[in-house]
Amino acid sequence: MPAPDQQTAPTGAQPTPWQNALGQLAGAVDILGYGPGLHEMLATPRREINVAVPLRRDDGTTELFHGFRVQHNVSRGPGKGGLRYHPSVDIDEVRALAMLMTWKCAVVELPYGGAKGGVGITPGEYSQDELERVTRRYTSEIMPVIGPERDIMAPDMGTNEQTMAWVMDTYSVSQGYTIPAVVTGKPLAVGGSLGRPTATSRGVVHVTQAALVEAGHDLRGATIAVQGFGKVGAHAASIFAAEGARVIAVSDEHGGITNPTGLDVQRLVDHVAETGTVQGFDASDPIDNEALLALDVDVLVPAAVDGVLNSSTAPSVRARFVVEGANGPTTADGDRILAEKGTVVVPDILANAGGVVVSYFEWVQANQAYWWTLAEIEEKLGGRMRSAYEDVAGLARREGVTLRDAALAIGVRRVAEAHQIRGLYP
Repeated sequence: MPAPDQQTAPTGAQPTPWQNALGQLAGAVDILGYGPGLHEMLATPRREINVAVPLRRDDGTTELFHGFRVQHNVSRGPGKGGLRYHPSVDIDEVRALAMLMTWKCAVVELPYGGAKGGVGITPGEYSQDELERVTRRYTSEIMPVIGPERDIMAPDMGTNEQTMAWVMDTYSVSQGYTIPAVVTGKPLAVGGSLGRPTATSRGVVHVTQAALVEAGHDLRGATIAVQGFGKVGAHAASIFAAEGARVIAVSDEHGGITNPTGLDVQRLVDHVAETGTVQGFDASDPIDNEALLALDVDVLVPAAVDGVLNSSTAPSVRARFVVEGANGPTTADGDRILAEKGTVVVPDILANAGGVVVSYFEWVQANQAYWWTLAEIEEKLGGRMRSAYEDVAGLARREGVTLRDAALAIGVRRVAEAHQIRGLYP
């Protein structure tokens, strides 16, 4: 049974992220055999908040933005999810991302539910002082529903560790004492964790290696294309190269570059730091994003925005493995096409879960006021990601389903079990 307000996309139109998320849940419910009542509970967010975020600009004028926070499910623990600053942010996108966080946390066995937040703003058009005012006002507006035992934010698209420091400070000032565990992804100086900036990327590499090994291949020497040379994609490319893989193409919002013999990723990182784009890097040829998706490589890592592998682009994909560094980069139509082609897709709720795993480690450390070494964190992250991959791949083999269906079934089942064990009140 569909959730309230569930709609299908018009014929020929690409589904929205929320429609995609609901469709994925429906598939998992069908595999698990759940009835309509439980399905509707799993599909419906527990709590949503929509707030006005006024900003006094540096020139004295005022602008108004819309902010959102959705707590999709809290049966397994407090909400956990990022804060996104992007002009396309709306309530349906935030709902979809919160739902995906619910399944993601369950797949990697974290004691969290799923949440997500966002403000519809283009951060690059505003000064640092203006972004601080937006962040503090947004935090103050959603204050009643966040906290280290209620809902813990982290950086996402358009936000960073400085954003999290502002959130933590705003929340702490309201409570009268410092509360580092209210957010994760903070600077080390105010209770952040070693390993957090690269955690999502390192997790992507761990599951890529696991998928290749399962198929009888080796990461060393494998060819990689990364769409989206941002916080996730750039670190992933660097780690892939350090592990002996050959990164032959990368792209950002301005375009892409390729070199069949392999890019010098470290020099490319320096180039991007100087110029703000991968374009113009020497020893490379230009390539657009759509052509990058169609390259003949071992592994394609979509690490930019959602919906890039769809009914139009998926038929051209020649990669043997697609490892989803971004949230929701593959639409339902794209998924079906890739499955028919025999492409192995490691889904986002598993592939990019490294970030929330180390966020959990940061939360644990903040609550204990005791911080671990980088070696301890990376060892724990690797173990958690490999274990989750083995769970998902094992179910996929036993049931003859895709890795996405297996991951969703595991995540949904664990959340449903928590629902059923806890019962309904009253």
